[in-house]
Amino acid sequence: MINCEKASTICNKKQYKEATLLEQIQLGFHLLYCKACAAFSRKNKKLTILCDKANLHILSEQEKEQMKEKIDHNI
Repeated sequence: MINCEKASTICNKKQYKEATLLEQIQLGFHLLYCKACAAFSRKNKKLTILCDKANLHILSEQEKEQMKEKIDHNI
């Protein structure tokens, strides 16, 4: 059996489709008896769905540098 720390790591990996089949099975068994991790998993899934719906845009490194330059010039 896995502990809660390992379960949360697998839960996060599963969110990004990086968890192996064995890890997903281990997580499933852990969630059967650990209500705290089951709640975390449900909330994590909801957060992922909301982020997908929000259509978030991540800045490229170039865009970040341009913003830093603008800030430096305004200071």
